[in-house]
Amino acid sequence: MSDKTRDQVIALAGVLQAAHMVKELAYHGTANTPAVESSLESVLRIDAPDAEAVFGGPAGVLDGLKVLRMQLAGDAQTRDMELARYAIALLTLETRLMKRSDLLGTLTQGIEQANANLEHFPLTHANTLARLADLYKQTISTLRPQIIVNGEQTHLQNPDTANKIRALLLAGIRAAVLWDQVGGSRLLLLFRRKRYLETTERLLRGSIHSV
Repeated sequence: MSDKTRDQVIALAGVLQAAHMVKELAYHGTANTPAVESSLESVLRIDAPDAEAVFGGPAGVLDGLKVLRMQLAGDAQTRDMELARYAIALLTLETRLMKRSDLLGTLTQGIEQANANLEHFPLTHANTLARLADLYKQTISTLRPQIIVNGEQTHLQNPDTANKIRALLLAGIRAAVLWDQVGGSRLLLLFRRKRYLETTERLLRGSIHSV
């Protein structure tokens, strides 16, 4: 198992974990707190030395690895196409974001401000989530195509839930940036499906044992 393959799987699991948390919030109004926190923390780790450090190790994307295993091992009937749609949209938007130095500058500045804000408000505080959500609206939401989130209107119209969803979409973009940085591509995903699944299984076994 090459380090690059491991890094690519962790990054892709990060994309899917963010997408999965978005879907859970949109339909149920709640999501797995450790997974949400791990994804949100990844946004602020812009200077992490490697892929694992972005999420604090593979255990930080445990939910994402489970979803990735399902997507890689399943067939057309068992795969979650809504999650796949979110993931593809995040990867597409990341590609477009990388061509916009103005938006990248705004993102960097906003993330630095959010980091400084942690001295006053914790990561999951409404104030911090509102800052990250606003940063998403200022940057990623200006790109096309916009991500349309499906779910229950009761949850989607709740301001706090909507902010958390946008903050997690920002986390999905962060993971997509990592995927790009470690050499991930749709072509690799097509031709290395079996290798990615094997790596996902190994990471899952190690993460579950370490919890």
